[in-house]
Amino acid sequence: MEEYIAHIRESDKKIQTVAEHLLGVKALAERFGDKLQVKHVAGLAGMLHDLGKYTEEFRNYILEAVENPDAPPKRGSVDHSTAGGKLLFEQLHSLPKDNAKKAEHIHKMILAEVVGNAIISHHSYLHDFLNPDSDSDYLRRVRDKRFEEFEWTKRNFFMHVMPETEYRQYVDQATKELAAYLQKDSSTSPELKLMFLTKYIFSALIDADRTNTRCFEEDRMEEAFSQKGLFSEYYERLMAHIHSFQKHKNANTPINLLRKKMSEQCDEFAAHPSGIYTLSIPTGGGKTLASLRYALKHADLCGKDRIIYVVPYTTIIEQSANEVRNILRDEANILEHHSNVVEEDGESDEHEYGLINMRQKLNLAKDNWDSPIIFTTMVQFLNVFYADGSRNIRRLHNLSKSVIIFDEVQKVPVRCISLFNQALNFLKTYAQSSIVLCTATQPELNFVRHKLEIEPEAEMIRDLDEVIGAFKRVEIVDRATGDSFENDRLTDFILERMQEVPSVLVILNTKTVVKDLYRKLKERAADNPVYHLSTSMCAAHRKQILEEVKQLLEDKKPVICISTQLIEAGVDVSFKCVIRSLAGLDSIAQAAGRCNRHGEDPLRQVYIIDHGEENLKYLKEIKKGKEISKKILVDLSRDSSYHGGHILSVEAMEKYFKEFYTEFAADLNYSVRKLRIEMMALLSSSKKDNPYYQGYRGKHEAALPLFLANSYKTAAEHFEVIDNLTTSVIVPFGDGAEEGKDIIAELNGQRSIPDLTRLLRKAQQYSINIFSYEKELLSKSGGLVSYLDGQVLALKEGTYHKEYGLNLENDSPLDMYMF
Repeated sequence: MEEYIAHIRESDKKIQTVAEHLLGVKALAERFGDKLQVKHVAGLAGMLHDLGKYTEEFRNYILEAVENPDAPPKRGSVDHSTAGGKLLFEQLHSLPKDNAKKAEHIHKMILAEVVGNAIISHHSYLHDFLNPDSDSDYLRRVRDKRFEEFEWTKRNFFMHVMPETEYRQYVDQATKELAAYLQKDSSTSPELKLMFLTKYIFSALIDADRTNTRCFEEDRMEEAFSQKGLFSEYYERLMAHIHSFQKHKNANTPINLLRKKMSEQCDEFAAHPSGIYTLSIPTGGGKTLASLRYALKHADLCGKDRIIYVVPYTTIIEQSANEVRNILRDEANILEHHSNVVEEDGESDEHEYGLINMRQKLNLAKDNWDSPIIFTTMVQFLNVFYADGSRNIRRLHNLSKSVIIFDEVQKVPVRCISLFNQALNFLKTYAQSSIVLCTATQPELNFVRHKLEIEPEAEMIRDLDEVIGAFKRVEIVDRATGDSFENDRLTDFILERMQEVPSVLVILNTKTVVKDLYRKLKERAADNPVYHLSTSMCAAHRKQILEEVKQLLEDKKPVICISTQLIEAGVDVSFKCVIRSLAGLDSIAQAAGRCNRHGEDPLRQVYIIDHGEENLKYLKEIKKGKEISKKILVDLSRDSSYHGGHILSVEAMEKYFKEFYTEFAADLNYSVRKLRIEMMALLSSSKKDNPYYQGYRGKHEAALPLFLANSYKTAAEHFEVIDNLTTSVIVPFGDGAEEGKDIIAELNGQRSIPDLTRLLRKAQQYSINIFSYEKELLSKSGGLVSYLDGQVLALKEGTYHKEYGLNLENDSPLDMYMF
């Protein structure tokens, strides 16, 4: 009998049979599913996902595509992903006559829906069980679509992959796992549990499929990375680094002794069982090392697979990851993930031709968060759970059995708080993960219906009030009440401060005013080095600037730094004076943490100003935070005993967050205004609460014959962490090997999957995110170029400035970017 073909290798035209591929993906999916105690549920998806390749139609299709590359068969002519979902629906999705077995059969019907949706979606994104038109995309595929070779396909599967008797036993095991999963946590609705389970199974399938295909294409075996002993070794290296502090001349200052005490408390806390905890170390209290100490010890004690740091800004990734690398002395196993350099277009890739093409290579490039230590952003974390496209959700299963540290958790976007809480509850309850909410200003995350299931005794640090008082190193000076600054006046004010102190940090709310102030100071501060920082600059560029600034601060030489809020969190710098444009109290507290950070001087000044030139029209959260902070400042100017007598007191913070979240009450649950429905309703509402379900009954004059009625694809298409859609582009920054311009040049050639994996990871350091309007302007001015079949974008020379990054005028000097 002729072999049925899953893939044909590009290099030597070797065939991977359908059986080899299905069994290989099954084994990997089982390993991923086992972390959630759903080994057979995930394995079922793995061994049925390409069932539709057991047809003469597909075999002829792939052979013709390879033999006639210049005239391939019509794209989209063969559907191979529906068959597995159809088999499950046909076999499992019917109620029995025997009521004694009704509960078991209900679980089998649900199994068909969960696994079947993952299978039919594995070349795109999870289908809607019910869409806004009150139709079922899932039913259209698994029930209504007809296949001439379906019986032949099933016979081949049972002959070559798994005998039918053994298969039915396997389904029974999967059904028991599903029933056990649904019995956990009676306070959570079945629909919500099944939404997360479906996404987890989909993630396991996507990663197993792409990993097996990549290994075949690279002609090598997949090696499961073992963390055994690694976190223990890392812990020893960290402790050696911490012990070295005792030799420092300032080791016994009050602040350093307090840092040591808090670090030891985190170490002790590592013995606690998995859960959701808080770490409220004040700014400058050694939060990164203390949280790492907890994470390494807890991961070793509790058998976790990885440690993941989730931060609000990409800047923090660069500094924190570099600090951790230096301490742990390991370059290879610490991954920085800033953004998706490859943009998904949302199109299905099911109907690609026989030999692997560039788009498929990009999909197969290793981008699945399987490193022992990962640094990523809040945007990327939320995208894993809720955004469209298979690249994001592929990473979800690797969040299980992890220690996940959320640095500056108060920066969770307001409208995503409910979604954030639900994701964390799932990771804690089902996925064996430990979660740390790490910040100097713990927000109240309970002003929402979907509350965070935080532990009763959650705080790692004891005697917090005393700790906060001991860390007072600055005086907040109110220059905002009854006064306003614009950049000309602010330039004068900065230069006056430079007469008193050697270093000034200025933090403003928008990139436009930052850039304008930078230019003004460059003209007038001839004797003082002036630096600019914003997200218009790539990570490598910001890192270079920060290193220069730090060196000047260390050498006690004059320096002025003008920055957006990106410098407020995770950047270890200590200026003699900070000027902060009025914003939320959490931002003011973070800005204060960049002044006199180590208590090296008596009290230093942090000036709060009201900047009159900032356009906050599209930054509604910053605008509202500014308004609330201003009212608190006015209260304090009238009576200094108000709000605990200090702008950053516990009382002031509580008032700030309560008013802030009350103001945004309508947004906390992510309303999809275009559809007039909340995101969680799309994802997990019951049928009786689902408006599309009533529409289906009216339209089809029948009840929906499914247990699930949720709209996964529609929800994903309408999800954005930030309002304005951004695109990642590589920039031509740097002139050394494998820097921006060289990465762009390399990507323009034919590359293997390992090359693409390496280049795309490296490109994280040389990428920026641009808004839609910026992309449009750059396209019109000829500032953008696309590579790899349009999947990767890069800036042309002239559109990136060596001082402030993105240059929409496309007129930057080219001297540093010549190839």
